[in-house]
Amino acid sequence: MAGQKQRVLIIEDDPDIAALEKDYLEMDNFEVVIEKNGRRGMERALKEHYALILLDLMLPGKDGMTICREIREKVDIPILMVSARSEDIDKVRALGLGADDYITKPFAPAELVARVKSHIARYARLTKKTAASKNFDELDFGNLRINNSTRQVFVDETEITLTRKEFELLYFLAANKDIVFSKEQLYDKIWGEDMYGDMKTVAVHIKRLREKIEKNPSEPMHLQTVWGTGYKFTG
Repeated sequence: MAGQKQRVLIIEDDPDIAALEKDYLEMDNFEVVIEKNGRRGMERALKEHYALILLDLMLPGKDGMTICREIREKVDIPILMVSARSEDIDKVRALGLGADDYITKPFAPAELVARVKSHIARYARLTKKTAASKNFDELDFGNLRINNSTRQVFVDETEITLTRKEFELLYFLAANKDIVFSKEQLYDKIWGEDMYGDMKTVAVHIKRLREKIEKNPSEPMHLQTVWGTGYKFTG
């Protein structure tokens, strides 16, 4: 509806940070809801409609990593993790669990708003493209089937659950079978040149995809590493 404000859910137990995020988002015409408890925040995320979730890592009730994983299993929505922890292992784990982005405290409020707007816009483009598509295209590789319209993936006729980014990465590689792509090319294609992050994100998602679709992840049949170059999909 024209003029309707987009809603953002902030799950953050630090009242000062939550208030700062809320003030800057409201100045950009967002409607903001704050939840201090992790468990209650997750319940609201699953029951109510939001355009994006800003999620703290350390929370009472339930931690941010667990919340991210459980939301991602049930709801397709941009999740931006906000944390005082800057270690690479935390960033890689959050992205691997389905977070779309990771920003470290202290942060520039304008940058936070820019990331929020960028992720919402990207998600809107993707969902609009999917809704407009009338071609029920399916890629069939014997034991592996990938349906781009329903966004379903089947391994040996059993449906497996992928995050939005995992599906996009798998479908892109499968649709371009036998073509080698560098990590930089895959990052630009799936996460977008305007996104923030690092190339470790690609490796994390490839590893998780192998664990989900390959019979032997250590000797993958489909998602091949081309050493010194990048990755390719083989059928």
